[in-house]
Amino acid sequence: MVTLTEKPDSETRYDRGLRALAEIDGHGGQQVVDALADIAPDFGRYLIEFPFGDIYSRPGLDLRSREIATIAALTALGTAQPQLKVHIQAGLNVGLSRVEIVETIMQMAVYAGFPAALNGLFAAREVFAANEAA
Repeated sequence: MVTLTEKPDSETRYDRGLRALAEIDGHGGQQVVDALADIAPDFGRYLIEFPFGDIYSRPGLDLRSREIATIAALTALGTAQPQLKVHIQAGLNVGLSRVEIVETIMQMAVYAGFPAALNGLFAAREVFAANEAA
């Protein structure tokens, strides 16, 4: 099996991005790309190629570390609830525990403020509940 950091010579950025997207986000990431099909299909392709085909596939950080950083950044933004929920699920998909996710979000209260951390915690609660119901 090829890992994300191993790039077969024939694999394109798009192919590598699709593989990474499926491993990290499962259906959530593909739903975002699919939702862009009627308004900005090129942007959907960019989402596959750049973040997942280029950045997530780089060596240097494992997927757990990348998702911790992503959850922290999206929490700190405070304006990206849908994306935060996708990446909280992605964190679970790549092996983060609920405690690690909650602690990452709580840490953002120091740097991004309590409102951003509260919104992040509420997003985590929704994702955790959806996982329990599934």
